[in-house]
Amino acid sequence: MASSALPLPLSPPSTTPTSNNNPYHSSPTIISSPPPNPTLKTPTIRSRLSKICQQGQPHLARQLFDTIPQPTTVLWNTIIIGYICNNMPQEALLFYSHMKNSSPHTKCDSYTYSSVLKACALSRNLHIGKAVHCHFIRGLTNPSRIVYNALLNFYATCLSSMDNKEMGGCSKGFDYLKHDLVCKIFNMMRKRDVVAWNTMISWYVKTERYLEAVMLFKNMMKTGIRLTAVSFVSVFPALSGLEDYNNSEVLYGMLLKLGSECVEDLFVVSSAIFTFAELGCLDFARKIFESCSQRNIEIWNTMIGGYLQNNCPVEGIKLFLQAMESEIVFDDVTFLSALSAVSQLQWLDLARQLHGYIIKNLHILPVIVANAILVMYSRCNSIHISFEVFDKMPERDVISWNTMVSAFVQNGLDDEGLLLVYEMQKQGFLVDSVTVTALLSAASNLRNREIGKQTHAYLLRRGIQFEGMGSYILDMYAKSGLIRNSQLFFKKSNSSDRDQATWNAMIAGLAQNGLIEEAIVVFRQMLQQNVMPNAVTLASVVPACSLMGSIDLGKQLHGFSVRNLSDSNVFVGTALVDMYSKSGALKLAENMFFNIPKKNSVTYTTMILGYGQHGMGEKALSLFRSMQASGIQPDAITFVVVLAACGYAGLVDEGLHIFKSMEREFNIQPSTEHYCCVADMLGKVGRVDEAYEFVEQLGEEGNSLEIWGSLLAACRLHQKSDLGEVVSKKLLQMDTGNSTIGYHVLLSNIYAEEGNWENVERVRKELKEKGMRKDVGCSRIEVAGCVNYFASKDQEHPQSDEIYELLGMRKEMKIC
Repeated sequence: MASSALPLPLSPPSTTPTSNNNPYHSSPTIISSPPPNPTLKTPTIRSRLSKICQQGQPHLARQLFDTIPQPTTVLWNTIIIGYICNNMPQEALLFYSHMKNSSPHTKCDSYTYSSVLKACALSRNLHIGKAVHCHFIRGLTNPSRIVYNALLNFYATCLSSMDNKEMGGCSKGFDYLKHDLVCKIFNMMRKRDVVAWNTMISWYVKTERYLEAVMLFKNMMKTGIRLTAVSFVSVFPALSGLEDYNNSEVLYGMLLKLGSECVEDLFVVSSAIFTFAELGCLDFARKIFESCSQRNIEIWNTMIGGYLQNNCPVEGIKLFLQAMESEIVFDDVTFLSALSAVSQLQWLDLARQLHGYIIKNLHILPVIVANAILVMYSRCNSIHISFEVFDKMPERDVISWNTMVSAFVQNGLDDEGLLLVYEMQKQGFLVDSVTVTALLSAASNLRNREIGKQTHAYLLRRGIQFEGMGSYILDMYAKSGLIRNSQLFFKKSNSSDRDQATWNAMIAGLAQNGLIEEAIVVFRQMLQQNVMPNAVTLASVVPACSLMGSIDLGKQLHGFSVRNLSDSNVFVGTALVDMYSKSGALKLAENMFFNIPKKNSVTYTTMILGYGQHGMGEKALSLFRSMQASGIQPDAITFVVVLAACGYAGLVDEGLHIFKSMEREFNIQPSTEHYCCVADMLGKVGRVDEAYEFVEQLGEEGNSLEIWGSLLAACRLHQKSDLGEVVSKKLLQMDTGNSTIGYHVLLSNIYAEEGNWENVERVRKELKEKGMRKDVGCSRIEVAGCVNYFASKDQEHPQSDEIYELLGMRKEMKIC
């Protein structure tokens, strides 16, 4: 090949030559050194091609290659490797195809196949990789270990993809014994080096066969293979997967014995820190961290991440600050970890400081970091700042939009979330499963049937499926008052596909819509399907027992929770306290309350309510004080319950003192419910006029049916018919349909008790003219495991004749 064919000199001459600038001109060149060999040797060309590829110009190397009339296999391999080293696997595969078709004289060798398999692994191209596998089976009589190592790596990389069809769409439940190609190739190898062993261990870890990975590591040592740093990096995750702390310590001890070659390898250090952090051994992980003299940013990130993973955000932030002092250059992972820590802590001042630091140190804010900043501010309850950051983002991806939409919904700004979804679609972003989750949550919160239905229809049209979708749809329909739609959707779903969350959503939806018996039926179906109830299930179904009047079923659920260690859960415990107190078993409610290890404000409020409903005002007040002493702040609902308890027990002065302390000491603004309790409390003890003055001075805040209704009840209790007439007129002015019917009946009863039948007739005539009808009350009682229902003038009960006969006998006995 002539030298004029090369665009650049192959090797620098000893002196500067004088030549014509035209590379094709054949005039002689004067040189002081001996003339070079006019025949260009392959190694020289290969080194030139390799150097050009190393400089990041594989296309230029390809142009140079194309000028060679009959390139050897080595030169073909050089270009393929050059493409791979420059992260261009597709070009490497195309060049391999060109090599196979170019000349029958060019033969592929072990380096060709190993390089091409590497390209297939990088591009996750299983189909072409299998074809290459066939090529070298036909083309190589005795493939070298590098080919088998490349083949192992190729299959391990491609088959570890969860969505790969060769894995049946999911690695979980895959029969590796029958179809594990990686194992088959490993077993075929007559001679295995450390690379093959490491690849195989890594493959076992990727497929979550941790025990097999550890056993293979032991076999590797028995064969005398010298361990490398990669060996430890491969096997450490297997021990964390097995939660094997003892062998993790043993492995780290082996690492120390091997000396600096492994123990100072930063990948090994990072893997060891991660393993012990996964095992919850943060002290040991920190010792490994401190013993590393040359820490890079990956080591810092792993240790910070370990703290966050173990819910230690304060330690994570402290280590981040220590990293700042070491003047190490942070990467995106470092900032993401710090932002996550502040999100967990919900410290707004620290959030602002960290945001400012990131802006100062990053000239261009990556989208992924900006998204984390959005989450941080929303978790700190500063949704307005979060939206300001979102609005100023020069570039947004679908995660940015979803993060902002979810932040709005989670902070109760459902309408704003819906508007942002509309804007998101206008900007050309497609709604995905995350967006749909936020939409369904917003529809549930707003009780908006139309938004919910439209979102469900969108899911059906697009064929979108995601984990937990069924539970979101069920919850949306149930909260929107479309419980029958929930039931229809639930029945149409395959029973085998229903997960725990789906069953929980259906049970909770039925219970919340008053369909108690149906909720219990679904709960029993859940058990029949061998789906184990969790704390959420029990917290949903236990309240139904008191509504049904079935304390026996409540006790059975309590026993179930004890056997499954769920009774210590604060939500389950609170539900059981509520069930027992409403069923009249106050002693059991007390026992349950004191056995809950970690109580919250709802737990205390429920027990105070139980005391109040049973007339134990002193105990209610004592528990209220204990609640504050334990450091738990009462909320608005707690004050409603305490005031009601004071009303039941006649502790008016104590109740008024607590009412006045609400705003002064706890910064809680009184609401209609609190005013109603005060009016009721004063009225019950006969201080009706004082109650009337209290309501009158409220002004517009006191214009509530509930408040004036409480006052009317007090007028009846203490036979204040004149004041009752005034109060009833006020109620008539606020008449909003059937909502006041109970108060009309109450006024009629006041007149009846005084013998004022003319006014009784007048009130009842008004009710009749307005078409208002009082709903019949219903009572439940469980007898011998059967729940009986009773209503006024009920003839539906199968034993109604016997019941009325017994009631008649008792009435006669009382008269006698």
